[in-house]
Amino acid sequence: MRSCVHCGFCNATCPTYQVLGDELDGPRGRIYLIKQMLEGGEVGRSTQQHLDRCLTCLSCETTCPSGVEYGKLVSIGRALVDERVERPAAEKLKRWLLREGLTSALFAPMLKAARFGKKLVPGALRKYVPETSSPSAAAWPTSHHDRKVLLLAGCVQPAMLPNINSATARVLDAGGIQTLVAAGAGCCGALREHLTDHEGGLADARRNIDAWWPLIAAGTVEAIVMNASACGLAVKQYGDALSADRTYCDKAARISAVARDLSELLPELVPVLKDRLRAGAGAVGRLTFHAPCTLQHGQRLRGGVDAQLGSLGFEIRAVNGEAHLCCGSAGTYSVLQPALARQLRDRKILHLAASNPRYIVSANIGCIAHLQSGTDIPVRHWVEVLDDALQAES
Repeated sequence: MRSCVHCGFCNATCPTYQVLGDELDGPRGRIYLIKQMLEGGEVGRSTQQHLDRCLTCLSCETTCPSGVEYGKLVSIGRALVDERVERPAAEKLKRWLLREGLTSALFAPMLKAARFGKKLVPGALRKYVPETSSPSAAAWPTSHHDRKVLLLAGCVQPAMLPNINSATARVLDAGGIQTLVAAGAGCCGALREHLTDHEGGLADARRNIDAWWPLIAAGTVEAIVMNASACGLAVKQYGDALSADRTYCDKAARISAVARDLSELLPELVPVLKDRLRAGAGAVGRLTFHAPCTLQHGQRLRGGVDAQLGSLGFEIRAVNGEAHLCCGSAGTYSVLQPALARQLRDRKILHLAASNPRYIVSANIGCIAHLQSGTDIPVRHWVEVLDDALQAES
C-alpha cells in the first residue's frame, strides 16, 4: 500500500471536503487522523465522526498521482476507531437496523407494509419507499440459450425495484444470453462492510461463493453479472478480501475473475440489439447519465454506458459539471448522514437536470433511489430504458 505524498489533489475531488471545507473531512486529513491513532495519539468521538463522513466514493483514488489505496486505509481506520470509541445507543441501534434489516428476508414484507402505510413511515425514510413496481417486473424470459450468465439479484433490489433484474434478463435474452439466479445468493457483503462489520461482509461473500461455485466449476455459466455497480465492485474484490482464507482463496479469485458489470456486456450486445431497435431508441427522448462512484472510481469503467447507448440510437448526455462527485447515496450513507447526503444530492441533480432530460439514468439502485428522492424527473436504471425500447419494437 503506497503512502500519501501530501500533494492535496485528492481534496479537489473529495465531495465532503468540497461541501465542508475542513481538512479533516478530506482524504489527506483522514489519513492523518488514522496515522495519529496508529501512533498512539488521542482518539475520540471527533475522530469517529470525521471518518464516518467519508462516502468511500474513491474519487480520491482515481485522482491520486501516487496510487494511494485510501479505501483500504479508511476501512482499517474505521474498524480501529469503533474498537476504541463507544457510539451513542441511538446510533448503534440505527446501524444495527440497517445492517440486519436491509439484508433480512423480512425486508420485502416490511417494504410492502411501508408502501401501504407510507404516511406512518418516518420522514427521513419515507422518500426512499418506492411506488408499486412495474407490472413487467414479473415477466422473466423463458427462452434457453447456449450462453448463460449468473445474475446477482441483490439484497434490497428484488423488493425495491424488481424490474431492474427482470429488465436485465430480457435485454440479455434479446442478445442471446440466458440469465440464471442461484438460490442461496444474497447481499454481496458491501452493506455490512460499510457499517464496519468486516467479518459479516466476508460471511456474505463466502455464502455467495458457495451458491455460485457449482455452476462456475461445471462451466455452466461464463460470467457472474451485476446490474448494481456497488455489488459489482464488491464481488470483484472477493479474491483480495479472501486471499488469506485457505478454503476460499482460490474460489474467490475465480469468482472475481469472471465477475462483470452489466455494462461490460454492452459492446458485444450492441450489434444484435441495434438491428432490433430501429426507431425505438430515438423515440425515448433525452437521457442524462449519472455514473455511480462504484462504477467510475471503484471499477474504473468510465464512459462505457453512455457511449454504447449512444451507438444504439439513444439521445444521451453525460453530466456537464462535477460528473466525478458522489450523489450522496453511498450505501447507507444517505440515512446515516442525511444532511450531507441531501446537499450532495441537490448539487448533483442541479447538473443532471440542466439538459432537461426525460429520464435520468444510472447503474446502481442506491443512486437511483437517492436521486429520485430529490427530483420529479424519473430516475431509472439504464437497462430498464433499453428494455422499454426493445419492448416497444416487439
